[in-house]
Parts: sequence; C-alpha cells; structure tokens
Amino acid sequence: MKRASPKSARQLLHESSGAEIAEAAAVLPLMFMVLLGIFWFGQAFSLYGAITRAAQEGARAGSAPGCTTCGGAATNTTYAATASAAVNQSLVASKLDPTLAQSSTYPAYTSCAGSVMLNCGNTGAACIQLPVQLLTNTQGGGDCGVAVYFQYPFKFWLPFTSINNQRIMLTASATARMETN
Repeated sequence: MKRASPKSARQLLHESSGAEIAEAAAVLPLMFMVLLGIFWFGQAFSLYGAITRAAQEGARAGSAPGCTTCGGAATNTTYAATASAAVNQSLVASKLDPTLAQSSTYPAYTSCAGSVMLNCGNTGAACIQLPVQLLTNTQGGGDCGVAVYFQYPFKFWLPFTSINNQRIMLTASATARMETN
C-alpha cells in the first residue's frame, strides 16, 4: 500500500493563486468598519439611555410633594433646585460629567402661576421649568408639572467616514405632573 506523501510548502504556494488573500484584503477592512460602527452606535444608545434616565429622575424629584430638606414650606425654587440636583446625581452615577450638559436651547412651555425657570439657556446644567402646563383637558384647563430638558455631547470615532470625530448633541427631556399633598 502506497502512502500519499504530503505536499511541500513550496508546492502549495505555487498552486495557490492568491485569490484568498485578495478577498481577505477586500473584506476585512469593511468588516472592521461595520464592527466599529456597531460599537460606537451602541455607545451612543447607552449614553442616550443614561441621560434620558437622568431627565426622568429630575422631573420626578421636582414634582414630589413637600421638601424634606427645606425645613418649611417648599417653593417652586426649591423644587427646581431639587430637580437639578437629581439630574446631576443621576449623571454622576452613570459616570457622566454634569458640567457637559447644555440647555442653550429649550422648548417653550405654557407657564402656570408662579413659574420658575432654572438654568435655562446655560451651559453646564439642565433646564428646569416648573410649573408648566402639560395637558389640556376638555374644560380648557390642564395639569401643571415639571419639565426637564438638556443636551449632552457625544463624539463618534469612525475613521474614513463623514461622521469621524463629529460631535453630536443627544437630547434628553422629561415631564412629570406636579403632585399635591
């Protein structure tokens, strides 16, 4: 019985036409770009979730009845400060820098009586507006509540594309109905 002898490396190199190498050279950079894109869009989505949670926490904290730290009757200014602190705490808990939040542009809400706007038009803080009219019922009135709005920067790193090193602003906003005692 004759045993088949293995081909030498030199014979294998001469038989290969190099098509596999050319295909790999064409496909691998594209696959790498797709994987980078998936990673960076995932990072942006994660950041969007974190800032949205921060806005929701701020709206919830600003709408709570009564203030446990003010020692007397809570005012709209204390509610706004409580909401702002809750946004900042949530951002820090998500390992984000609260000073990067921007509220230079913000949506205009119809104000209820005694309306307060905190940090609106500023950089480094979330815009807190309260009380603002949220919904209009059939009688023409509506519920008053808290509105929180801010933008947070995100920078993509995706080489050889038009969005490489582009800074985009992710927007977070939330509203909550003011609760009464």
